[in-house]
Amino acid sequence: MSDFDLGRINQLIDISAVRTDVTMDELQSMADLAVHYRFFCAYTMPCFTSELAQMLAKAKDIHLGGVVGFPSGADCTHIKVITARDMLAAGCSELDMVINIGALKSGRHAYVAAEIQAVVQAAEGKPVKAIIEVAYLSRNEIQQACEIALSAGADYIKTGTGWANQPTTIEDVRLIKSTIGDTGKIKVAGGIRSLDVMLEMIDAGCSRFGVSYKSAMQIMRDVDDRLGRTPYQNQTGSVSNREAV
Repeated sequence: MSDFDLGRINQLIDISAVRTDVTMDELQSMADLAVHYRFFCAYTMPCFTSELAQMLAKAKDIHLGGVVGFPSGADCTHIKVITARDMLAAGCSELDMVINIGALKSGRHAYVAAEIQAVVQAAEGKPVKAIIEVAYLSRNEIQQACEIALSAGADYIKTGTGWANQPTTIEDVRLIKSTIGDTGKIKVAGGIRSLDVMLEMIDAGCSRFGVSYKSAMQIMRDVDDRLGRTPYQNQTGSVSNREAV
């Protein structure tokens, strides 16, 4: 990958703070990092999304993202629709929704499709990423989830929430790409903790990444080093030593 591409890799990153125990100090640190590197989008849990919007208010080029049905995907459809509308009201320009994994695995494909369609309609034209949680699915189920999500109007297939017990693999990305071709885009999330992994997945067809605060800092330090740039210095506090999701 060329230096020019590395210099733009920030625009492939959606930075996130979506652990159960994220503090306001960590949220502010994430916002500061997003402002420094001008990441494409920033996400937190719904209850803090309005506060994150305020932290990023002066950074007009950084999108605000909202999570729907996060992390289990098991909310009732009307709750997902309400959450989607709440996220738009908070200022979100993109929505990442977790599909109903249990319904998919039970063969209730019409239910899964109808729920995605309901959220897409509530999104009012804003991009919707369908989180399919590949860690819980067989190869056939991954393919089914991709086909259902895109036919229901989702713009992206997102591989996971980051809450599963195993990361997204390059094989997962290749399977999704072989299934959807150019009919939709791929966002990878879950276990993205190195620049080299990102570069390999970009080559496999990924166009966006969901990356936690701590991992994003590590990745961008590597980018800074390769490009000979001065590394970022956190000014607002330190992130927890626990691995962020």
